[in-house]
Amino acid sequence: MQATGSRAIVIGAGFGGLALAIRLQSAGISTTILEKRDKPGGRAYVYEKDGFTFDGGPTVITDPDALRELWDLSGRSIDDYVTLMPVSPFYQLCWEDGTRFDYVNDQDELARQIEALSPRDVAGYERFMKYSEDVYREGYLKLGTVPFLDFKSMMKAAPQLVRVGAYRSVYSKVASFIENDYLRQAFSFHTLLVGGNPFDTSSIYALIHALERRGGVWWAKGGTGALVKGMVKLFEDLGGTIRTSAEVEQLITAGDRITGVRVAGEVLEADLVASNGDVVHTYDKLLGGTRRGKSYAKALKRKRFSMSLFVTYFGLKGKPENLRHHMILFGNRYRGLIDDIFKTDKLSDDFSLYLHAPSVTDPTLAPEGHSTYYVLSPVPHLGTADIDWEAEAPRYRDRIFDYLEKHHIPDLRKRLVTSHMLTPHGFRDDLNSHLGSAFSVEPILTQSAWFRPHNRDDVIRNLYIVGAGTHPGAGIPGVVGSAKATAGLMIEHARAEAPA
Repeated sequence: MQATGSRAIVIGAGFGGLALAIRLQSAGISTTILEKRDKPGGRAYVYEKDGFTFDGGPTVITDPDALRELWDLSGRSIDDYVTLMPVSPFYQLCWEDGTRFDYVNDQDELARQIEALSPRDVAGYERFMKYSEDVYREGYLKLGTVPFLDFKSMMKAAPQLVRVGAYRSVYSKVASFIENDYLRQAFSFHTLLVGGNPFDTSSIYALIHALERRGGVWWAKGGTGALVKGMVKLFEDLGGTIRTSAEVEQLITAGDRITGVRVAGEVLEADLVASNGDVVHTYDKLLGGTRRGKSYAKALKRKRFSMSLFVTYFGLKGKPENLRHHMILFGNRYRGLIDDIFKTDKLSDDFSLYLHAPSVTDPTLAPEGHSTYYVLSPVPHLGTADIDWEAEAPRYRDRIFDYLEKHHIPDLRKRLVTSHMLTPHGFRDDLNSHLGSAFSVEPILTQSAWFRPHNRDDVIRNLYIVGAGTHPGAGIPGVVGSAKATAGLMIEHARAEAPA
């Protein structure tokens, strides 16, 4: 039975908002997406400059089945909208002494590379893989799309979370299986991809390793933006409406309900409202005139937030040489650098980087004979280090270019055609992210599941949350999972209020 007669508004066209809107529209709920920027995508915004196409944010696509499910809901096929291409190796991990590790989905090849670094860790990796599979089943398959709306639901899950050692950090759990320092880094860095400190983030996030091994790492031909376009087309084919350059100014309430959404002076009526915007912005700004908005925004601001990012997008003459699609470039320090990123009020002199070279897989993102890149450095958010990024950004970019020229792209500046930067100020100003955080609420155990902002507001009964700030968290699988959890609640709400 489909839910009919209800009208929903989704604020924000990031992956979470798009996935939620598709689910609602597939269930017969007339849905409109309101997006602040001139095109959809959220953190997956696409920049086009001098003939180059740059994906703004998430570029690692995992668990493609969670995406396929969005098309399956209406009897369609993702393959008619998006071309997904496998990426191998998943990542190449590089250290400054020249050591390289190709993280591939081939057990024999992984074992060979592990043995070359540390023979005793071959068996340790096998034990870690079994552990990762265990937390994948408990944390992702069983709990990843289940909304935690009350403490009782958290207590019901607690025994299994204790059993898998969720109270320990990812790094400490990896270290209990693996001795080699490089391999400890190789199998613990994933938490940084969802905004988590591997030395603080719950070991349940070790599930990311099993998630990648099971489903692979993929690329959408034409860029992550092509996946966004495919989702938008699906939503519109289903009859949904998306409005860009439509920044929401206020959520209008009456009692315990939202009655309308004010955008550009116009008030749109809705039965159900979901925010894919930043959770602090949602309560502090959009609901700032209400008691609920003021009180919950104050509580949210006391939480710990993930780090920010400094990203330089650049285009070069020539094709990539001796590079892989996804590269993790470790500096000389691991724990010390991560401590600096999460806890220190200044930029470190060193850094670790993620180098994205999509032209290795897909030459369509650059003009003929050229190649597209971005390089990302985790940096403190603006509450940890209030850096003057207007002044610091060019210097920091030059330091990163120096590093890349020394270790990976020797003639970078000679081949440079174009570049631009995204700083924590961009996350704050363009994406309304609290403190310029790139991944919203930090994924520590005491800010996960029920302790995270809920998929449905506790007071305003027709307000829902989707995206990185709610359960289960950041990353494409996380926000798509949050959409499934939130959609289930909204569809149930719509059916309960539908005329008999």
